[in-house]
Amino acid sequence: MGKRLKLSGLALAGALALTATAATAQGVKDLPASEQAIYAIVDPQVPLGPSAYADFKAKNPPPWKIGYASSYAGNTWRAAALDEIMNVLLPKAQKAGLVSEVVVTQSDLKDAVQIQQMRQLVDSGVDAIIICCSNVTALNQSIEYAHSKGVPVFSFSGYVTSPYAINAAANHSQGGYDMGKWLAEEMGGKGNVLLVSGIPGFASSDSFDLGAKKALAEYPDIKVVGEVAGKWTDQVAQVEVQKFLATNPQQIDGILTQGAQENGVLNAMLQSGRPMVPITIGGEASAACYWLQHPDWISKAFHIWPPRKEMDLIWDVMLRTLEGQGPKVQTILRPVLPFTLEDVKAALPADCDLNSTEFIEPAADGWFPASVAKDYFINFKN
Repeated sequence: MGKRLKLSGLALAGALALTATAATAQGVKDLPASEQAIYAIVDPQVPLGPSAYADFKAKNPPPWKIGYASSYAGNTWRAAALDEIMNVLLPKAQKAGLVSEVVVTQSDLKDAVQIQQMRQLVDSGVDAIIICCSNVTALNQSIEYAHSKGVPVFSFSGYVTSPYAINAAANHSQGGYDMGKWLAEEMGGKGNVLLVSGIPGFASSDSFDLGAKKALAEYPDIKVVGEVAGKWTDQVAQVEVQKFLATNPQQIDGILTQGAQENGVLNAMLQSGRPMVPITIGGEASAACYWLQHPDWISKAFHIWPPRKEMDLIWDVMLRTLEGQGPKVQTILRPVLPFTLEDVKAALPADCDLNSTEFIEPAADGWFPASVAKDYFINFKN
C-alpha cells in the first residue's frame, strides 16, 4: 500500500498479458481452477511459486509472540489495520491461547529503519513477523535472516519478492483493471481521465496503475490527461488534485483513484466548482456517504483493499502457517469485489458522516472464507 521497477508501455502490455494458464506453470498450479482465475491479470513481479513453508513447523509451541513491522502510520487505512490487529484479532487469539502479544514498530517509510526493526524483532524472540505494503526487494535480506532463525515473514496489501516470505493481498493489477474498465464504461467510452496514484514506486500502487492503464488503453477515445500522487492520504490527495485542476483548465470527465484518498479527491472536485464526474470508490465510508446522498452519481464501487479484512487475511494465513497447515503458494491473491448502493445503504445511516475515517468492508468472512482458505493449505484445519 513496496517499490518496484518501472515498465515501458511495450513491457506493460506483455507483462499484463500473463494468463491463468501461464501462472499454472508455477505454484499456482496446485490451486483449483476457480482460484487460478484470480491470477489472470497480475503484476509480473508477484511471486507465484510454491511456498517455502509447505512443511514449516513453528520453533515454539503457542502462545506465539508476533511482530508487526509497520512501514507507515499516517493515514486512515493504516489506522484501521492497526486497530484491527491490536483490538480485535489479538484479544481473540490471546483468549484462544494462540498468541501472547503483538510487538508493533513503525518505520515512517524508511527502508533502513524497517530493516533494523525487523532484525531487532527476530533477535527479541518473535515467532513471526507481519509487514505491510513494503519495498518489494529492500527487505529481502532481513526476510532471509528471519527465515534462518525460524521466523516466517508475512506481507499483506502488497508483496515482496523474497522466496522466504508469504504474501496475501488483493490482486491490485486486476483491481486497477476492473476499476479502470468500469470508469471507462461509466464515461461512455470517451473523455479525459485524471489518474490519482497512491505512492509511486510502491508495489500495490504501481500494480494498480498497471492494471488501470491497461484497461483505459482499450478505449481509443479515452485519454489520461494527468497523473498525480495522493500518497493514500485524503489531505494530500485533495491538495494534489486541487493543484492539478487549478493549473489545467481542460475538461475532466472521470477520475480514477486508489483507496484511502477518494474522499480527498471528491472534496477537491466539490471545491473546484466544476461539474461532478464519476470517481472510483475503493471503500472509504466518507465517499460512500456522498454516493448515498447522490444516488445517481455512480453505479458501482469496489472492495480492493479493505484494511480490516486485509489484516484479517494475513493474520489467518499466519496462524495457519504457524500451526503447520502448510501454505501451497507464495502469494495468496483475493479478487476485487464490487459493491452497490444497496450495500452502502445497509452499512451507513441516512445521516452518515461525509468526513468519516471508517471504511466499508466485505460482510462477515466474505474476503477469505474457510471454504476458500482450504484450497490454499495442504493440511487445512477449520
